[in-house]
Amino acid sequence: MVTSKKLSPERIKEIMDFPITYDADCPKLTADQIARMKPARHQYWKVEPVKVSLSIKIDADVLAWFKADGKGYQTRINSALREVMQKG
Repeated sequence: MVTSKKLSPERIKEIMDFPITYDADCPKLTADQIARMKPARHQYWKVEPVKVSLSIKIDADVLAWFKADGKGYQTRINSALREVMQKG
């Protein structure tokens, strides 16, 4: 079996010519049903990371710096840690 990221024109034609079978589990859609369809966008598949509660010791000046901007300091700390994590 040949593996490739691109499909050959022959393979595309083979896929396009493949017969479609409609049945009770897969009925043919009407024009109205197709018109009412909405595209699947990434927000429908958005997965939130699981939050874990933990106890951590942080230098007082670092915590004061994050708290200086007001509410949401834990979220800002998490964002800073995620940024460092993603840089590798």
